[in-house]
Order: sequence, then structure tokens, then C-alpha cells
Amino acid sequence: MTLVNSFFTWIMKKRMHQIELFIKYPHEVQEEVFRNLMHTAQHTEWGKKYAYADIQNSQTFKERVPIQTYDTLKPLIERMLAGEQNILWPSEIKWFAKSSGTTNDRSKFIPVSEESLEECHYKGGKDLLSIYCNNRPDTKIFTGKCLVLGGSSQVNQLSGDSSYGDLSAVLIKNLPFWAEFYRTPEQSITLMDNFEEKVEKIARATVDVNVTNISGVPTWNVVLAKRILELTGKSNLLEVWPNLELYFHGAVNFTPYREQFKQLIPSEQMYYLETYNASEGFFGIQDLPNSEEMLLMLDYGIYYEFLPMENIEQENPRTLSLDEVELGKNYALIISTNAGLWRYQIGDTIKFTSLAPYRIQITGRTKHFINAFGEELIIDNAEKALAKACATTQSVIRDYTACPVYFKGNEAGAHEWIIEFEQAPKDLHQFTEILDQGLRDLNSDYDAKRFKDMALRMPQIHQAPEGTFYKWMKTRGKLGGQHKVPRLANERRYVEEILGMMP
Repeated sequence: MTLVNSFFTWIMKKRMHQIELFIKYPHEVQEEVFRNLMHTAQHTEWGKKYAYADIQNSQTFKERVPIQTYDTLKPLIERMLAGEQNILWPSEIKWFAKSSGTTNDRSKFIPVSEESLEECHYKGGKDLLSIYCNNRPDTKIFTGKCLVLGGSSQVNQLSGDSSYGDLSAVLIKNLPFWAEFYRTPEQSITLMDNFEEKVEKIARATVDVNVTNISGVPTWNVVLAKRILELTGKSNLLEVWPNLELYFHGAVNFTPYREQFKQLIPSEQMYYLETYNASEGFFGIQDLPNSEEMLLMLDYGIYYEFLPMENIEQENPRTLSLDEVELGKNYALIISTNAGLWRYQIGDTIKFTSLAPYRIQITGRTKHFINAFGEELIIDNAEKALAKACATTQSVIRDYTACPVYFKGNEAGAHEWIIEFEQAPKDLHQFTEILDQGLRDLNSDYDAKRFKDMALRMPQIHQAPEGTFYKWMKTRGKLGGQHKVPRLANERRYVEEILGMMP
């Protein structure tokens, strides 16, 4: 295995020369990506509509093609789900990554082309290993296996030729044989639908495997790790897997989980590597140790634009190209991809921490949200669920705000709400249950995290006395004008401030 490890680390390091190339020539690489996208898609239905064949530069592209969202592309994607081809992208689309819903949909289905699999997602996977091997030349990562806690995959009933699943499941189903050899557990377990049963089977299947690295969303990996320790009677994961050295993580903010992982893996040598890998594409990799910034990956078949947040409400806002961005400013990310997403606003906001090379941090979403556990709860979900709870209990809300309650010991997380009622419900517990069920009905990711209270417990609601939010806004100097109570926040600051004012 030592020879195999040496061979793979040598292969991975070779890719570093290509990474150094786009670091040195970022604008030229992005220009080449743009031209390839225009040329490849010119004969698609979309390419003909916007006359890609005669677009000579990115400025014409921006003027001709409006910024898109999932809602604007949804009619075309629904045709693709039904089996139609050559609509947004010329190569056959057989796979769709199921992602969290938009304001109008419980779930959304992102097309995944062969090009996006090979030149984006898998290339990103190889690159994060390349970067790791470069940063830690003495790694023994390939002497063992990677434990992958993936999603479920099922056949899309709209067409016999197309399938959908979580992005992780789509990637696992299409892995080359050599990558499958270094992954654990076997696919039949990894792709199970029932999460509780899946955790149990993964735990039992991997306790005797030489696991050297782990990949997955922190929320679920904490659940799995605790079950493994229960089964084995060990006090930490290094007693189960002594050669464990690396954890790839992404999807949610890792900060709240850092202390838990230090307890689960008590080693200063443990390496944590963050990735920015969404259903829509693989965008960033943490290339520096002990850093909270990621290298923007520029040669994955994705053309980037950046929309200043102060302009996001404009009807036809001007976006910036890579050579126009500034440090520290908040931008909405706009992408055009080799799976046919054109000028697509994915909903994330980023800021640049470095311009040479281009490194970024994720700063949040374009709208207020809670995404502490991968639930991606947006205001539209909250408003609709609250309206249902109010209608059923004959109550009226004056103001509210909500935030996450993070894992504590063996206790799952939760959402903590402060609600000031104009007319309070007679039974607050009933109100809470209706709110919770409404959120589960509206948001498939929230529903998944609430499954048997494994990652999220029932919401916690505090009934605020009359005038609480007014007094709080006054103390912040934010009364009147355009000032609004922040409805959802991914941090606890607002809720802690208000609780501190309440008797």
C-alpha cells in the first residue's frame, strides 16, 4: 500500500502545475472558458434564442442574456426532466442533482452534464486531494479509505432515462472504478434513503476499516461519529481509526462544529479542508492550511460574474468580471456553466480576501436564511408556515426573529424563535407543532434534518412581551425609515440581545 500511496500522491501533485497556471493567468483562463461555453452551446435551443454564434465578448453576453434564477429556468428544466435534450446544453443530460427549494418549490433539480461531472465536480475532487498532498507531502491518505456519508439516489419517474439524487449521490453513482476502490462503505449502504438506518449500517460497516479521511456535511458526520463511538465504546475516533488524518467539509459554516470535532478527533495533526461544492458546480477549495478562505477554481468550465449586493434589487444590474472585483465587498455569485446554467444566480454571497491569487469566503445568502445544519430555511418558508400556524390557532403576529441553537453534548440542534403576538394563540405548543409541520411541508432539507430529531429538534418559541421588538430596534438606532427586524439569521446575536431585554 505504501507504493500505491506514493504513486497516487505523485499523480496528485502533477495537477498543481495546472493550478499554478490559472493562478498566474486568471483572466486569460476565464476568457478561454467563456469562449468555449459560447461555442459549445451555440446550437442549443437557448444558444439560438440568444444568438450565441455571434457573441464575441462577455460584454455582449451580459447585455443580451438576462440574469437567471431557478424559477426563470424551471420551465426548460422540466422539459429536460421529461427527457428532452439540446435545450440548455448540447450533450445528453441524464442526471439531475436534487437541491433545496426556491421560494416557490420544495426542491429544485439542477441538470448535471457529462462535462460538469468530469471537468468540474470530479476535477474538483482530484484537486482538493492534489492541494492536500502538496501541503502535506508525508501524507498516508492513500494507504486507507475515505468514508463518504452521501445522499440518497432514486430514479426520476418522469423519464426512464433520467435519474436524480443529492449531489453526493449523483457523484458516487458515476465514480470511476479506481475511486470506488478507495471509498467506504459500499454503494448499497451509502445510497440508502432511510437516514437512521443508513447511519447504523455505515457505522457497523466501517468500524473495522482503515479510514484515513472523511468527507461530508458536518451536521451528519457528527451524528455518525457519535453512533460509532456508542457502538465501539471508544472515547474518540482516533481510537477507532488511528490513521485518520483529513476531513473534507462544506455546505454549512464549520465554525460551530469545530469544537465538537476537536473532541471527536483530539489531534493537532488532524487536517480540516473546506470546499465550496454546490449542486450547480464546484467553485472553491481551501488551499492554505488553517485558513478560512478558499481558492476560486477558474478552469472548471464555469464563467464567473459578480453582482455587487447594493445593486441586487435593480432591474438589469451590471455585474463585474473577475478583473473588476474589489477586496472585502459583498457580491452575489453569478455563474454560467458547462451544464447549461446561464448567468445563473445561485443565491450565495461571497467576498474576496485576496486578488492575487483570487481567494474568497462565503458570506451568506442573497436573502436572510438559516443554514446551520444544511436546512437552508428561507424567509418565504418561514412566512408561509407562520401564516398557516396563525390561521389555524386564530393568532396574529406582530414581529418575530429566529436563529439556530447549535448541538450541545448529545442533544440535537434546533431553531429558536422569538415571537411578539398581536393576538397570542391559546396553546403555544399547538402553534409550534403547526409551524414545524408547515416548515417540513415547504422545505425538503428542513424535513430531512427533522427526521426523528436526529439533527433538528422541535422549534423553541419564546413569547415576547408587547413592545419588545420596538424597544430592541430603538436601542439599535433603527426605528423608522427602511429599517426592518431581521427575520432569520444564521447567528445568535439578535436573539441573544432580545432575550437579554426580556423579563
